[in-house]
Amino acid sequence: MPKIVDHGQRRDEFVRAVWEVISREGVEGATVRKVAEAAGVSVGGLRHYFDTQRGLLSFAAQAVGRSVAKRIAGHLHTDLPGAERAQLLLEELLPLDENRRVEVDVWLACLVRSHVDESLAELRSTSWAGERYICRLAIASCHDMPLPERMDQEFADADLERQAMRLHLFVDGLTLQTATYPQRFTPRGIRATVRDELRLLTGTPPGSPRSG
Repeated sequence: MPKIVDHGQRRDEFVRAVWEVISREGVEGATVRKVAEAAGVSVGGLRHYFDTQRGLLSFAAQAVGRSVAKRIAGHLHTDLPGAERAQLLLEELLPLDENRRVEVDVWLACLVRSHVDESLAELRSTSWAGERYICRLAIASCHDMPLPERMDQEFADADLERQAMRLHLFVDGLTLQTATYPQRFTPRGIRATVRDELRLLTGTPPGSPRSG
């Protein structure tokens, strides 16, 4: 009998291979040949799924977005105190472990490339909107308010919307710093910085400290 190929599983394997190459060698190094080597398949086998570098990069960025969105959704369906849930939401955007470090490396690399590659231009707008939405979710959680249901749903209260904007700027800066200078940060220190910022920004008690 012919071998049955699980295309969903194969694509998941390719995701890890693309992320590995981009994290190690940058976007320019993410060629079809190098990704095929990392995935342990022939170039021809990989081209069955992606025939250009653009296709690989778009696939890698979309996979990061899906991964983060899935974890965010999981936190939204918990009964944690608001400040603790806000903390967990923001942590999904930061390189706190190997998996998230690779995701951040890939996301930042693709964002930079999007300025010269129109095939990735949509990534800039979806990235901004998605992160602002997560920040609004965190602000609403801290204030024990109903969570925004739509990505483009702004707070009616201008002060809360300013808090979301400031939190967005903070997270972007922290993400860039921790990804660029990983030796200067520990997971425990990053988490403490996020807790302090939430407390100062919203005037709410910080979430329970967690190890790591």
